[in-house]
Amino acid sequence: MSARPGTLQTSSYASPPVVLSIAGSDSGGGAGMQADLRTFAALGVHGTSAITAITAQNTTEVRALVPVDAHLLEDQIMAVVEDMEVAAAKTGMLASHENVDVVGRLASSGSLRNLVVDPVLAASTGRQLLDDGAVAAYREVLIPSALLVTPNLREAGILLERDPRSLDSVDSMLDAARALVALGANAVLVKGGHLRGDTSPDVLLLRGQSAPVLFEQPRIVTMNDHGSGCTLSAAIAAWLARGAGLEEAVREAKSFVTVALSGSASWKLGNGHGPLDHMGWAQGASA
Repeated sequence: MSARPGTLQTSSYASPPVVLSIAGSDSGGGAGMQADLRTFAALGVHGTSAITAITAQNTTEVRALVPVDAHLLEDQIMAVVEDMEVAAAKTGMLASHENVDVVGRLASSGSLRNLVVDPVLAASTGRQLLDDGAVAAYREVLIPSALLVTPNLREAGILLERDPRSLDSVDSMLDAARALVALGANAVLVKGGHLRGDTSPDVLLLRGQSAPVLFEQPRIVTMNDHGSGCTLSAAIAAWLARGAGLEEAVREAKSFVTVALSGSASWKLGNGHGPLDHMGWAQGASA
């Protein structure tokens, strides 16, 4: 029965799971908080947010970055978790070592369940997105408190103080994953999107598990890949909130990113690296 004009029809569906993104804002709409919230919406979870920094950026550059005060960041997080049952959380750019310390402390206290840490350390243009001391805070405080850490090759190199160019194969990715687990990580997903080849390999290693899990998807050749790492970690958190195990969450998230990359492959938004098709608009247009 349809609702009467001027009235709202109530839903009989159960309340959606709640996911918290702790990340920076992207004025170009391709990455950061904007990418996370679109991913959450596409995967049927309720997205909440704690902004870590305001940026002025577009598809070609990050022009300015202003971190949020750590006390305000903590207030944002606690306002959400004290009111809602947050099933999973994820971090993106944290911008300062004080912010890294806050998130690590709250995670270790149990306030942030199923925490996925995407260690956003630098922009794809090479601009550093963290102040001095933040990388050490990641190693000492945040990584040991995370359910999963998802570095790309460059980020893994920075965290391990290795030349990222040495991470040039699946075997070297596995070695990096083992080293990050040795730093205290519960599980590590080293992303190989920057490797050459027809596929995009990611290596998942869980603490106490000798054999890694290798995920491979066809490589999508496109300039529209801005925010792909944010999208992957957000999708993993969404699937965890929906009750998936870690391996299943990673598998589903990687498939989601592949479809989103494919959907926006021919888009012309900006003069640089454009956004992904989070909402499946390309699929709707072809249906």
